[in-house]
Amino acid sequence: MKYQWMIIPVLCLGACTNEKEEKATSPHNVHNVYVVMPSGDLTEEEREFAGVVEERGELSVGFKTAGQLNHIYVHEGQHVSKGQLLATLDDSDYKLGVEALQIQYNQVKEEVGRAQKLFEKKSMSANDYEKAVAGLQQLGVQLQANKNKLAYTRLTSPTSGIIESVNFSAGEMVDAGTAVFTLLDVSQKAVVVDIPVSLYLERNNIKGIYCGTTHSPSTEYAMTILSIVPKADGNQLYRMKLGFKGESKTLTPGMNVNVRMEFNSTANENLRIPASAVFRKEGKEWVWVLNPDSTVSMRQIEINPRYEGEEVEVISGLTPGASVVRAGVRMLHEGEKVKVIEKPAETNFGGML
Repeated sequence: MKYQWMIIPVLCLGACTNEKEEKATSPHNVHNVYVVMPSGDLTEEEREFAGVVEERGELSVGFKTAGQLNHIYVHEGQHVSKGQLLATLDDSDYKLGVEALQIQYNQVKEEVGRAQKLFEKKSMSANDYEKAVAGLQQLGVQLQANKNKLAYTRLTSPTSGIIESVNFSAGEMVDAGTAVFTLLDVSQKAVVVDIPVSLYLERNNIKGIYCGTTHSPSTEYAMTILSIVPKADGNQLYRMKLGFKGESKTLTPGMNVNVRMEFNSTANENLRIPASAVFRKEGKEWVWVLNPDSTVSMRQIEINPRYEGEEVEVISGLTPGASVVRAGVRMLHEGEKVKVIEKPAETNFGGML
């Protein structure tokens, strides 16, 4: 009889345990959840924008030396090639300067030749011989400078382009460096296009850029990014300049073109889920993922901070086939078994069940 008092608590403990297990496994205590599958990235595979063809630059072309314009060989609007003769100066005085120095140079050269023989015979000191050689070298430099000035009386085009303006006429005097012509550099044309913020943020995912005109929709030119101004204008647009990878003779400055951009497949790897599915714990973002046995597990994710609103972009931590709990995430526990419903009940205000 002395052991009967110990039996009653044990039976009570067993009954309480069974009651807790029954309560935990009761269908009435299983949380109903609504799950979603992560969807693809919002970035489009292809987008089109309007652009304008521009010349790469405007050049002021002038002589390197002063003089009187002798002849002008081009006119405004004319297309010129690199190295083509544009104008000449009166070179009479420059020719005389070259001839005079050439005579002097030849004379000193003969004297240095005689001095060398004397030096070899030790009939001239080394100091006198070195002075004679230095004088010849100095005349040689002056002669070459005069030859350069004579060559500068011929003005050639530094690049292929179009003569936009002719600023002087034949017979006028011009100084060195004065702009005789204004040349549009069309050797390397560019296309300027304004892009929105969304595309500016995805610029590293662009895999191909092409441009064409409405007049020849079947002809496209491959482009490359030359520069992007990292500051938006008043309309929140960024100025992008594109260069041609090959020939583009049919396109001229000022022409409107259509710019088509293609994106890498990596731009579509990120997934989107409802913002309500994400909760923070220990300073990190987490979601509940449904397991095949109807239990849920916490999974840490990394989200793109620039996406705001009802959806977030998941950079890492999820796979396309995962089932993510959409609502009631703060009521769940690790390993808890849940019941999946197709959609939130009408009486489930806020989707909290």
